[in-house]
Amino acid sequence: MFGDLFEEDFSFISNNHCGKGKKSKPRDSEPPAPRDFTNLSGIKNQGGTCYLNSLLQTLLFTPEFREALFSLGPEELGTLDDSSKPDAKVRIIPLQLQRLFAQLLLLDQQAASTTDLTESFGWNSHEEMRQHDVQELNRILFSALETSLVGTSGHDLINRLYHGIVVNQIVCKECKNVSERQEDFLDLTVAVKGIAGLEEALWNMYVEEEYFENENLYRCGACDKLVEASKSAKLRKLPPFLTISLLRFNFDFEKCERYKETSCYTFPIQINLRPFCEQTEMDDSEYMYELFSVIIHKGGCYGGHYHVYIRDVDELGNWQLQEEDRLIEDKLLRETENAEEIENPLAVLKGIFSEEESKQIPVDQLGQRLLEKKGVSWNKKYRKQYGALRKYLQNHPQIFHFSPDENKVGLKEKQKLLFMSDSQGQDLQSRPQKNDVQWKAEKKPTRLRDSSAGHHWFDLNDSKVQPIKEKDIEKQFQGKESAYMLFYRKSQLKRPPEARGNPRYQIPEHLLNEMNAANTELQKKRVECDSANNGIDLHLHLSSCYKFHNGALHPSLTWKESVVDLTIDRRKTLGDLRQSVFQMLESWEGDMILSIAKPLPAGLHLYQILDGDELTLDGVGLADGTDVFVWNGKEVGGTKVMTGPDHEPVVVNVLRLAEYNEGGKGQHFTESQHVFSCSTKLGDLHRALAPSGGIILKNSAGPDKEAKNWEVFREEDMKETVKSVGLTDGCSVLILDSHDQSFVNVSSGNLTAFTYDISWLQVKNFCRTEDEEKPVKITATIETVMSDIKRKAIRELQLEEELANDSCLRPVSRNGKLLSPVPEDYTVKEAELKMGSLLGLCHGKAPTSTQLFLYFIVGSDQNASPEMEIVVEETASVKECLNLMLEKSGLSGDNWHLRRIDWCYEAGEALSQENATLKELNVCRGDTLVITEGKLPPKGFLKIPIWWFKSSSHRKHGENAEDKVNGLTYKMEALQVSSAGDSPEYIHTDMDLCYAGSIEIAGEASLEDLKMQYVLIWHLLLCHVQWF
Repeated sequence: MFGDLFEEDFSFISNNHCGKGKKSKPRDSEPPAPRDFTNLSGIKNQGGTCYLNSLLQTLLFTPEFREALFSLGPEELGTLDDSSKPDAKVRIIPLQLQRLFAQLLLLDQQAASTTDLTESFGWNSHEEMRQHDVQELNRILFSALETSLVGTSGHDLINRLYHGIVVNQIVCKECKNVSERQEDFLDLTVAVKGIAGLEEALWNMYVEEEYFENENLYRCGACDKLVEASKSAKLRKLPPFLTISLLRFNFDFEKCERYKETSCYTFPIQINLRPFCEQTEMDDSEYMYELFSVIIHKGGCYGGHYHVYIRDVDELGNWQLQEEDRLIEDKLLRETENAEEIENPLAVLKGIFSEEESKQIPVDQLGQRLLEKKGVSWNKKYRKQYGALRKYLQNHPQIFHFSPDENKVGLKEKQKLLFMSDSQGQDLQSRPQKNDVQWKAEKKPTRLRDSSAGHHWFDLNDSKVQPIKEKDIEKQFQGKESAYMLFYRKSQLKRPPEARGNPRYQIPEHLLNEMNAANTELQKKRVECDSANNGIDLHLHLSSCYKFHNGALHPSLTWKESVVDLTIDRRKTLGDLRQSVFQMLESWEGDMILSIAKPLPAGLHLYQILDGDELTLDGVGLADGTDVFVWNGKEVGGTKVMTGPDHEPVVVNVLRLAEYNEGGKGQHFTESQHVFSCSTKLGDLHRALAPSGGIILKNSAGPDKEAKNWEVFREEDMKETVKSVGLTDGCSVLILDSHDQSFVNVSSGNLTAFTYDISWLQVKNFCRTEDEEKPVKITATIETVMSDIKRKAIRELQLEEELANDSCLRPVSRNGKLLSPVPEDYTVKEAELKMGSLLGLCHGKAPTSTQLFLYFIVGSDQNASPEMEIVVEETASVKECLNLMLEKSGLSGDNWHLRRIDWCYEAGEALSQENATLKELNVCRGDTLVITEGKLPPKGFLKIPIWWFKSSSHRKHGENAEDKVNGLTYKMEALQVSSAGDSPEYIHTDMDLCYAGSIEIAGEASLEDLKMQYVLIWHLLLCHVQWF
């Protein structure tokens, strides 16, 4: 449970244990904090060692144990430096305990570490994180110490201080024979359940007798028979220090679970053990014990937290609760510090009592004394604010005390002394120093102490130490946070005067030297840490290395050459800083002005001048990394410099619509940065950036350029400043020329399109072919209507306005082909145009959104038939469209049909449904159709071509049937068969195939039907051949 703690013998040697100064775990880079006002050190919690910390503090504040441990020198215990040497007898546990006690007493740190001690126990990190029972640890630690100290003068240390004897006796009622058995103890365990307090528990254990009678008889060894008898226990030997463990944890056999007893359980500050002892004839002082430590457990039976209340026997700590009464009085005095003395009832009453020879005055006469002395009654002057006189006196028990019958009242002796000292002009506000404490205050009362002097209690809760009152112990009688172990010391044990307030008392010289060296090192580290924590690095910018242009300061050299770093304590004054700068810049001449500077996107800008040499750097707001500009306060490089927040330079991103290369994508904007003072008028900014007739738009969302965030600066805004309209570093403004302003909704002042969609389309004039003209670029968005683009293009191309009624825009492909015209009511997005595309301005009206622009050719040979264009309604039928195309191509007759162009640009699928509309057949704008000769079969019929394979009389001998089939297949692949089922245009003469005609047959006909029609054609063909 506790690692190797209980396994160590007197020759315990381990190379793994920590030696002097060894750091087994990484320490913090900063030194530990010094002790607080109590001047006592806590102990760090390693994760679950609060029980260990509470026990160690109790042992430390047991002066006799501490001094007995310190009395063992290196000649008996060895040294920690020798722990790694073979055959060296080093007693690690007492050495580490000595060292820890010395640190707790002398080392100036808020909390000590028990790492070295627990490692000497053989504990690992797992043990340090587990919480154990402090009662069991007390026994095991004592056992380990006894084992470690075998063979030394301290071998009986534990036995001498904590060992006691209990005797159990059984007395025979017949022969009076006494049978007894002794038991040694280091601590007593007393019951809590069902018992009111410690005295009752001890009474039950050592006063009450148990009787053997009736059926429960005792066999007497002298009588050799079962007899009636009485059994009792007594304390035969009392130790100097009595440790009592309260049995708060019990087991509920009905619920089969452990529980903590939280009922009220009292224990006295002083206790007389005479009734519980075997020998009672000695003086009472031999039986009197005083409480000096209470280990407290907070939580339940499965976990919690330990801390300890300890009485500071040697007054090593600074217990400041005795100042509480004076602080209360000071508070009352401060409340009336601006009032006259007569208006302060406390001072008036104290003056009356100090003049009285008798110690107390009847309460009913005090009001009359007040009236006689000050000429004003209590009810008239003070009752409204302070209440009745008796109630006021009762509310200040720290100043006034009543007689037992509460009919008389007087001033406490301490308050008389305070009042007399105050009247003599002595300073009562200064805090008494620790060295002023005397062993016998009555002989030399240099420090006022209340009735609890010598009984100063502290709450030591791991690293935290705070003073408490003795009456606070009563709070630990009951509840989840309650007393768990009690430590009493004999009242006879008196401390020598030289030990009072002297933490160095009886500490060995080598430990004193080690602690002195450690404190020196700690102080050194604290000075270094304090300097590091309070040191600030200032960046000094020298005016000789700067020039002023474009609204800000810029280094004329590199940044490194223009800046000098200076480290200085923030607690120093501006005068110290100025002197340090003068010393660094020996060649400086004239006035030296220091100004706080701040690097901005535009450059370095100056703010307030640092003035007032008596002010501290921290007080004027100089922090680590502050930039300070050193100059003459007027100009830099001959240029006057404007300072302060009203002249901050602002970097503005200026956006203009960018031009694209022909067909290219490019950027949407050209961007440039301009610097303006935040006090610049918006009208000046407009004149500097926008051309005549141009406008400026502000992006209120910063880097985001969405249209809903763009606002137009109106004419009335021109008198505002850059700062007042909200332009800051990084804000963007958009400059639009006059012909770009169609995107601005003047009434609302907002941009009507997303600016990232604003771009260009290129338009080239195809109405005149004699002169090669360059395209013009027209601003547009994806929502711009094509009719607007056409009007802009006619205006930019300087063409006649009448052309707008007889022209259209046609996209131009990469190979220069004019594609189908775009409906004028289409937007750029609906027309599927990419920004930067080239459009051609051509003669002819553009189709409407319900019309289709189609290409068509006659026959599948494009070289023989030119491509023609036609505009038809999308609701026109296939037959109507065919007739329009035949008419335009000069053809006639009804032996024609339409086919689509497939992906190979050949005649493909036939438009067989003559009455269906083009829209129903998904014919789209820009499609190409083919006028093909031949009439399509009726709906539901197929037209199948028939070929005749001629048998040759000149076949080679031995050619089998498979060869014939293969030959036929090969020759069929060589045929050029019309896709319409018509007779082939050309038949190779060297083939054994000839075209026999076509058969129209229903699609649902069987192969037998097809065969019968084929045989019929076959016979007809034979008859025709024979006739010839």
